[in-house]
Amino acid sequence: MDSNPALCAAIANHITATPQQRITFAQFMEMVLYHPEYGYYSSDAVKIGFQGGDFFTSPNLCSDFGELLAEQFLQMWEILGKPVPFSLVEMGAGQGLLALHILKYHQLHYPDFFIALEYIIIEKSPTLRQEQQQRLQDFPVRWCKFEDIPPNAIAGCFFSNELVDAFPVHQFILETGELQEIYVTTDSNQKETCSSFVEVTGEPSTLQLAEHLNLLGINLTQNTYSDGYRSEINLAALDWLSIVADRLQRGYVLTIDYGYPANRYYNPRRSQGTLQCYYHHRFHDNPYINIGRQDITAHVDFTALERWGEKCNLKNVSFIQQGLFLMALGLGDRIAALSYQKQALSQLIQRRDALHQLIDPTGLGGFGVLIQSKGLDKTEISQPLKGLTQPE
Repeated sequence: MDSNPALCAAIANHITATPQQRITFAQFMEMVLYHPEYGYYSSDAVKIGFQGGDFFTSPNLCSDFGELLAEQFLQMWEILGKPVPFSLVEMGAGQGLLALHILKYHQLHYPDFFIALEYIIIEKSPTLRQEQQQRLQDFPVRWCKFEDIPPNAIAGCFFSNELVDAFPVHQFILETGELQEIYVTTDSNQKETCSSFVEVTGEPSTLQLAEHLNLLGINLTQNTYSDGYRSEINLAALDWLSIVADRLQRGYVLTIDYGYPANRYYNPRRSQGTLQCYYHHRFHDNPYINIGRQDITAHVDFTALERWGEKCNLKNVSFIQQGLFLMALGLGDRIAALSYQKQALSQLIQRRDALHQLIDPTGLGGFGVLIQSKGLDKTEISQPLKGLTQPE
């Protein structure tokens, strides 16, 4: 298998240095993805796109995804009374394609908004940040960390596309009806460092795991959950949302990702969780191979984001499928306009296919779009967002 030996050694050394010779799966996933030198997102291993990539995202298909989001951001600016600056904070900007499509569209079609716009990118991956800076060098974009943004400093919108799924998750399993956490340790019988990681179970590392399930109203002691049932809890997503809510003075939080409401996420029939690994456009569920060379993700629990957001003074505006959201923003009109465009047939077919992929309910169109708000007055709250207004 294609693992990074240096990363495997670093993880093994970290395990050895712990008192119980084990780490939580969340710690393992954190190191695999974000180790400063060897992590998937910290090194040259991360590759996005169709050619030679491990996965692709909506902006890789066409510019329409970003352009339609740009229409929604414009309306948000108008609802807030056209503040200057209006801050768009993109968290986890990938290759910078989405930012490029948004900024180009605003510059061309809405110059007043473009002038008022402050575009900020928060990017943890140095490799991706370098690619973003090269791609966006002609635009006034600022890169920073959350620590660089003071509390209540942002009037505008924090947004992300396929970010939360890559946060490290805790894994748990039911054993004799009790919640047990899954830990990662090393097998001393294995000589190969990259083949030596094995799972063990034990008491939860934090009370937050049980508290999280209580927040969602999930009772694992019910008879519907059988022994061996396992799933994930994304505590990092709650920490992230707390920071976002703290920095936002007034405006919106827009989160696009694949996932489910809690009642579907923790359905007893989904007994092995949602963890997935992506390697050269193939996915599987073994995080202990291709270490440092593959992406590891887990579906997003949108109910958790909604309920935790309420604790952080974020109001739930709506949760909707990406396909419906984009159709409300005008994607249907773009599909219809293809009939009148004079292009080569092959180009028209390729473009139509890209637009349909964005709304395919079995793929990208089935992604969730969660919108939350903070600091809006009654008049601003009463104005429905365009992406949530279904065509008659």
